[in-house]
Amino acid sequence: MENIIFIICDGMGDLPVKKFGNKTPLESASTPNMDRLARKGVTGIMYVLGKGRRPNSDEAHLTLFGYDMKKDYPGRGPIEAAGVGIKLEEGDVAIRANLATVDEELRVKDRRAGRIEDTKEFTKELNEMVIDDIKFIVKSGTGYRVIIVMRGKGLSDKISNSDVHYVTSKKVVEDWMNHKVNNIKPLDDSKEARFTAEVLQKFLEKSHDILGKNPLNDKREKEGKLKGNYFLTRGPGYYKKLKSFEEKYGLKSCCIAGAGLYKGIGLMSGMDLIKVNEATGLPNTNVKAKIEEAKKQIKKYDFVFVHIKPTDIYGENGDCNGKRKFIEKIDKAIDKLDEVDATIVITSDHSTPCNQKDHSADPVPILVYRKNIDPDDVTKFGKRYCKKGSLKIIEGKNLMRILLSM
Repeated sequence: MENIIFIICDGMGDLPVKKFGNKTPLESASTPNMDRLARKGVTGIMYVLGKGRRPNSDEAHLTLFGYDMKKDYPGRGPIEAAGVGIKLEEGDVAIRANLATVDEELRVKDRRAGRIEDTKEFTKELNEMVIDDIKFIVKSGTGYRVIIVMRGKGLSDKISNSDVHYVTSKKVVEDWMNHKVNNIKPLDDSKEARFTAEVLQKFLEKSHDILGKNPLNDKREKEGKLKGNYFLTRGPGYYKKLKSFEEKYGLKSCCIAGAGLYKGIGLMSGMDLIKVNEATGLPNTNVKAKIEEAKKQIKKYDFVFVHIKPTDIYGENGDCNGKRKFIEKIDKAIDKLDEVDATIVITSDHSTPCNQKDHSADPVPILVYRKNIDPDDVTKFGKRYCKKGSLKIIEGKNLMRILLSM
């Protein structure tokens, strides 16, 4: 079997945009390299978690790699913790959080504090706080993301989220704006769950007070920026060892990513993490450097996973022009990629429609190229074109099986 370069453009899927002639940002972008690969390869569309299911990125990636969410899913927190280098111990509960902006009544004004790009100055004085004999390890992730690990006796991950976006019914911006943060509650009747919920709630209240007094917030306010003054938590979980990618498929694999979540997915699935200095997981990330590194690593590895984040960021910001321009940047970066002796897969983990500013259950396009493959009749890469491809309509859980059968 040929080695595989597997490129996931996060949130690249979208819906038609009126000012783009009712084309998606991908369909309206100038993408001669993706179009060439589509023309020389096979294409289709993919419902990553199945039709009608809206994916989160962690579930989507693990599904694409062939893991069973009912048996294998460790929770968002442990994945993010692994991605920022926190080594979990038995009994730890890891939680993902956003540094957010709330008003005096704890109503959420912005879930990402204006997409603050660095939280280190906010987390350092909270790290190693102890409440009721529970130690809190607090570490910055990519951008506004924060990882909180609770360490001590008698903990449970059966607790609710404080993040309004993951409790309210609709997954649209208007549904969480101005809602008060949610208090942490136990999700079962165990004393461990009750204790964990109580301690985490104390931490959130105490950290809110400390964050509010952080001098950096005064500076941000004077500059017209939003304060970072509350942690919106979600995805609590214990560490869970996954069967490695090599054990599952016999493929030696590596991961090239900038954001912590995707590094964590790679590490937890047994992939070697390849560092690229300018891979930030933010719009300034060096896509070309990632692709060039993939070309090098495919000589050593059977499977190279490349994650590209900003397409999702532009979608969540509702910036369809920015998303289209970044897709064109990705396309330039993959120029001549088909000269490498490998199977090339380009797809997305989910759609992030600019008009919704959020993930959706809409399908994503996929292309698979390798030398001497029997191409289908699709000549351009995009959802409306790829649905006519020979891969037809697939689900994410079947993708690895399809690739390995080629």
